[in-house]
Amino acid sequence: MVLARVADFFTSPGSAKAQTGDNGREGRSLDIGHAVASNMTVAADEEEEDDYETARPPYIHAMLAGGLGGTTGDMLMHSLDTIKTRQQGDPHMPPKYTSMGSTYYTIWRQEGLIRGLYGGVIPAFLGSFSGTVIFFGSYEWIKRAMVDVGVAPPIAYFTGGLIADLCAAPLYVPSEVLKTRLQLQGRYNNPYFKSGYNYRGTWHAARTIVRAEGWHALFHGFKATLARDLPFSALQFAFYEQERKMAKAWVGSKDIGLPLEILTGATAGGMAGVITCPLDVVKTRIQTQQGADTTTTTTPVASSKASNLADSHTPPKAGTTAKHTTPPPASGSVPPPPQQRPISTSSPSTTLKAHSATTLDTSSIIRGLRMIYQTEGLWGCFRGVGPRGVWTSVQSSTMLVLYQVILKWFEAHPLVGQDPEV
Repeated sequence: MVLARVADFFTSPGSAKAQTGDNGREGRSLDIGHAVASNMTVAADEEEEDDYETARPPYIHAMLAGGLGGTTGDMLMHSLDTIKTRQQGDPHMPPKYTSMGSTYYTIWRQEGLIRGLYGGVIPAFLGSFSGTVIFFGSYEWIKRAMVDVGVAPPIAYFTGGLIADLCAAPLYVPSEVLKTRLQLQGRYNNPYFKSGYNYRGTWHAARTIVRAEGWHALFHGFKATLARDLPFSALQFAFYEQERKMAKAWVGSKDIGLPLEILTGATAGGMAGVITCPLDVVKTRIQTQQGADTTTTTTPVASSKASNLADSHTPPKAGTTAKHTTPPPASGSVPPPPQQRPISTSSPSTTLKAHSATTLDTSSIIRGLRMIYQTEGLWGCFRGVGPRGVWTSVQSSTMLVLYQVILKWFEAHPLVGQDPEV
């Protein structure tokens, strides 16, 4: 690029006339120098373009490396994801969980590690591996196809991340529903936190949801999940690829080293996670709010039994006979519709106002965001942003660093040939 500017300077109209004069050989020399400089510039541009696509691993390598890296990152940070889910979906008013540290300690002390902090880890594992395998395969294919037809690499990365997440969503969303509900519930018959759910495990949760709410309930919040994950993946990979490009230019080598690999992955995931936090809040609440017949409401029944028990033990007055005073329900009467579980929309980092919890009784993302904003303001939309920012940073850096490491291992121990179109 510098050589091109120098050549342009010396071949400007005024200077060219002054230097060539009657000496045609000097003019021809300058023309040759300009041509050489232009060729070097084109070569430099091609080399810079090749930096985006210097290594095209076989698709099977990319898919396995992405699946192993993504699953490791998700499992490593699952407990922090549980903290985020509890803070975002806490139905209590005022909320029980406030700061990230106190939430972590409270759940660990009261409910333990496996059923408390690692509740929902089985559907998380299954959905993470299958989803990331499909994601990385789709991402590599879309990115390469777009770059090959002349699309600018940053746009190819952004679009590739967007479409790849759309391809992985049908497998990822049902596992997300199961994982989120089990995370919010905690241990079975949890005496410390009343989430509205009480599943014995993953299989019992799936059967209960399908039986009580229908199979479509496993895709509850599908649009909200896409609205969160599509921009997150697009931003994450756009940030990551551009940061790697800058790191390579700064180091002067294609191998930027482990510290920069960690830094680029962490900052890319962290920035994308913070930006999309309001969409994550809406997604969590839509997936965890209860519809009709999702669980058996025991409080009114227990209260009625207690009332009847009290009536049966009340001694009758002298000269009278004991009888029930509660009239029987009218024939054909319709019971009142069950209420959805109220969702707290307060921010964990602000002082709570004296009001009741707001019921997020909508599947609309825009309406849900509007309800949260009107109830608690901007900070309500960013509830759980601390755990989400840390979680996405560590998870992203773990996934992307392992992705690069595993790809290098596959390069030394290939499963298939190195044809880029494999």
